[in-house]
Amino acid sequence: MALLFRLAGRQILRSQNDGLYKFVRPVTLQPSQYVEPAKEGHDERNMKLGRPQSPHLTIYKPQLTSMLSISHRTTGIILAGYAMMFGAAAVGLECPLEYYIEQLQCAEVGPACLFGMKFTLAFPLTYHFWNGIRHLLWDSGRFLSIKEVYLTGWSMLAVAIASAIVLSSC
Repeated sequence: MALLFRLAGRQILRSQNDGLYKFVRPVTLQPSQYVEPAKEGHDERNMKLGRPQSPHLTIYKPQLTSMLSISHRTTGIILAGYAMMFGAAAVGLECPLEYYIEQLQCAEVGPACLFGMKFTLAFPLTYHFWNGIRHLLWDSGRFLSIKEVYLTGWSMLAVAIASAIVLSSC
């Protein structure tokens, strides 16, 4: 049937004198089987095409600003972990937390070890607190030049360490 329509269309177009046949070209489509494309990942396809791999973080030199940002997020995660641990301890332990603190004091661990344990607990809190204050100052539009960002970064780090030492020595 399609062959009849194709032949009839050719005859009609050839018989007309206005030359419409010059602009209309008959096309015959050949059916073929569907071939499923190869399943390859993004990296494999780019390697096959010869595209370079993006170096991502390996090309950057560590800077104070990026390291403080990463450590601010890390201390936030650590503080969330503390909250979950102490919450689970409050629910799951048979004695109150004060009992376990007394047991630790009775174990007579050295003052350096006790100071280290307190510092490990206190530093994420002080760091996250003082860096949060620094971010609030940035939100108010202060200390946004590069020189001020570095100055507040080093200052915040010094204050966070000093306040962690003060809290640990109590």
